[in-house]
Amino acid sequence: MAADDLIDIEGKVIEVHPGGTFLVETEAGTNVQAHLAGKLRRFRIRVVLGDRVTVAVSPYDLSKGRITFRHK
Repeated sequence: MAADDLIDIEGKVIEVHPGGTFLVETEAGTNVQAHLAGKLRRFRIRVVLGDRVTVAVSPYDLSKGRITFRHK
C-alpha cells in the first residue's frame, strides 16, 4: 500500500504500552493501537501520555496505525 493511501487522524495518547506501542483516542472517539514511525524513532522524538499526535491509519483496518507526528 502506498503512503498516500493512508488516512491521517489526530488524537491524544491515553495509554503507553511496553514495546513502543500506544493507545490513541481519536477525535471521533475511537481507539487506535499505534506504534512510532521510523523517523520519530530515528530522531528520538519522545511521545508521552497526554500528547496530541497524528496517526496514519490504513483504510482496511482502522484499529491499528502509525504515529507520524507529535504536535507541540
